Amino acid sequence: MKFNIRGENVEVTGAIRDYVEKKIGKLERYFDTPPTSEVHVNLSVYNDEQRIEVTIPMTNLLLRGEVEHTDLYAAIDLVVDKLERQIRKHKTKVNRKFRQKGSPKHVFAELEKDALNKEEESSEIEIVRTKRFDLKPMDSEEAILQMDMLGHSFFVFENASNGETNVVYRRNDGKYGLIEPNA
Repeated sequence: MKFNIRGENVEVTGAIRDYVEKKIGKLERYFDTPPTSEVHVNLSVYNDEQRIEVTIPMTNLLLRGEVEHTDLYAAIDLVVDKLERQIRKHKTKVNRKFRQKGSPKHVFAELEKDALNKEEESSEIEIVRTKRFDLKPMDSEEAILQMDMLGHSFFVFENASNGETNVVYRRNDGKYGLIEPNA
């Protein structure tokens, strides 16, 4: 981990820097690969209150902890405890998703089994229907209205703003998604 430690109304001494790096560095044990992002630590003192703010930006998660205490070293310990709780909560949530029946991992495994079984039955792919239609230029809102009007779960259209072929679809949660090709 790379550290960016700043102090407001307090000088960041070598001892404070070492203590912060040692304590926050222990969080690496929760990750398979240590976070490559920079850890932002702000230390500040106002009246008799010592305050520490730690932000660790990562790809799928933003860890952030903020603690005020009369003792700076105690505040550092408390903020590390807070960050550990956040990490455990996130890991538990992620693991629970994969363990649940119906999770994407489980669904894909079932689909793969079904596909292998069907492939063994028939190695020939059979197209039973072909449809041709002209793509009308429209925006995504109009495409969603057309899709709903037709009672379909997806709709292919030409995006009026950039002329590319796009797809709108109804998600399982009832909201809508948009698929755009890479440029």
